[in-house]
Amino acid sequence: MPDLKTLAERAELEPRFTGGHSLCRGCGAPTVVRTVLNSIATPVVVVNATGCLEVATTRYPTTAWGVPWLHLAFENAAAAASGLETAYRALKKRGAIPDEPITFVVFGGDGGTYDIGLQALSGALERGHHFLYVCYDNEAYMNTGIQRSGATPFAASTTTSPSGRGDYGKHQERKDITAIAIAHHVPYVAQAAISHWQDLSDKAARAARQNGPAFLNVLSGCALGWGHAPADTIEIVRLAVETRYWPLYEVVDGHYWLNYQPQNPLPIEEWLSRQDRFKHLFQVENHPHLGELQALVNSEWEQLEARIQADTPWFEAHPELAGARV
Repeated sequence: MPDLKTLAERAELEPRFTGGHSLCRGCGAPTVVRTVLNSIATPVVVVNATGCLEVATTRYPTTAWGVPWLHLAFENAAAAASGLETAYRALKKRGAIPDEPITFVVFGGDGGTYDIGLQALSGALERGHHFLYVCYDNEAYMNTGIQRSGATPFAASTTTSPSGRGDYGKHQERKDITAIAIAHHVPYVAQAAISHWQDLSDKAARAARQNGPAFLNVLSGCALGWGHAPADTIEIVRLAVETRYWPLYEVVDGHYWLNYQPQNPLPIEEWLSRQDRFKHLFQVENHPHLGELQALVNSEWEQLEARIQADTPWFEAHPELAGARV
């Protein structure tokens, strides 16, 4: 099946994910799912880890899914996708089913990806199963009460890392799950954000074409857990990109490519100040932690930029592999 080249072609697909679910107002997860699924030209089979997305889209007797869909626990979604993909290849080899392309897509939140499901994800990536894993990253366990996860940023306040007298929220830096996926030497890894839908759509299409595992980490936002008005989700995710907190980049066969370079990078305070989970940092006694966060962002960006500069000649020699700069 040919690639979907235009927005019209992608929009004309039969609905793969519909409205009528019970996800919160301002939730970024449905934007992630709809954009990813409508960017893949082949038929898809979805595996869904436990989380907000699963709970809110399958309330008996209804479903928001218009494709084959399998629910697994937090810890084993990638393992189930491995089994499905292996069975599919075996059945094709035996001639038991038609030799037609199918894309297996896993959706998991940061709890089911960074933490509980990491062992299954790591194993599936290392074995080389042909599937696309998408993390809709809202930076905490939002489904069960806004507890901190491995994705929660340094100094964020959650119900299990609360700010208060003598404390400033989470003490640890967030885990770099994108770098962990890259370390598995898989064909394709990328970061995206719901604020840049065309970039996300193009990355999903490229990821689905890979002959092996692909991983997308998508900043999706959570109005409830982050503490902002539901209508502001897209703008606040955009600020994460513009402050260089959340770089948009992709890694093809181990080579790095930057998809978006903020022309006038904003200070991290522009992103933090719009969210209640960081409001304690603007108290005088916590101002030093603002500087720590800015230093972390600067350091991570400089390291990423060095890798990208080193790999730019490789991408220039392989323009068919590189994503566009947005």
